[in-house]
Amino acid sequence: MASCAPTRGHAGQCQPILRDGLSALPKAAPRGALAPAPQLVTRARVDASIVTVRRQFEARAARFAEHDAVVREVGRRMLERLSFIRHPTALLLDLGCGSGGCRAALEQQFPGARWLGLDLSPAMMRAAPAGGHWGRPLGAWLRGAGAGLLRACASAERLPLADGAVDLVFSNLMLHWHPAPHEVIAEIARVLRTGGLVMFSSYGPDTVKELRAACAAALPAARPMPCVDMHDFGDMLVEAGFEAPVMEVETLRLTFGSAPALVAEARALGGNPRADRPAGLPSGAQARALLRALESGADSQGRLGLTFEVVIGHGWKAAPRRDLQTIAMPRTRGS
Repeated sequence: MASCAPTRGHAGQCQPILRDGLSALPKAAPRGALAPAPQLVTRARVDASIVTVRRQFEARAARFAEHDAVVREVGRRMLERLSFIRHPTALLLDLGCGSGGCRAALEQQFPGARWLGLDLSPAMMRAAPAGGHWGRPLGAWLRGAGAGLLRACASAERLPLADGAVDLVFSNLMLHWHPAPHEVIAEIARVLRTGGLVMFSSYGPDTVKELRAACAAALPAARPMPCVDMHDFGDMLVEAGFEAPVMEVETLRLTFGSAPALVAEARALGGNPRADRPAGLPSGAQARALLRALESGADSQGRLGLTFEVVIGHGWKAAPRRDLQTIAMPRTRGS
């Protein structure tokens, strides 16, 4: 592989890290060609664009850190779970790393590992704190100069990494933004070595249910982004070749003193990449109706709640399964 950085595997052999290029990624079958084998999940869950996701996070990057309490708390809970798992790690992929909020803790838990941060949004990565080797160029990383850090922009379903190059994939609250999360999980399986570990979190269907209910009442044309159920994520892991997947659900609840503060928090955490979302902004009357609908759900102290259902899952990449053989059993007497 040209221009690839070798890293030493667990058996002492050198393994390539970087892929030759995205041109080598599988392409759609030509018209009339034989279709691939059916998969458990074969379609995107919603018509949405990765380009729109990137554009929306580019617009929110500057203020994201002011509203990332849920992201930081979920990351802390994931790291706590990870601390109980003993897993030899030479190369660690932080997928959807954003500004690198979990980097220091991951490096502390895996002191001998090289940290590789990938995110769709350049602006989110530029929002990282200054200092250290966060901004070290790719060439220096390939030569092993300084700390073992690399950051790169990439879409999660098209990772610029070689097959089996990664020991651990860590992904905090990224998967729910992708219109086809099953493709991301399959790509994670591709870049993980056999026995490699993935740990991820994602918003579940009850996330911001208060805001969804208010939108249904005040903005009937609204099309919120749906979130994937825990059981569906478990099925995706099994289909992608992971064994012993463990899925958990936790619920976080934030409270706000006013409806505009609640809306500002939800907006800062991300947008809506659906292709069928309304093209324009709501009218003034609609916006006021939305705020009134939210205020109607205030508690006895006048606080407005916003629920976040968080799915946390992990699993190990299984060895390739051998083709099953059919054995013809002799017919019993009388059958």
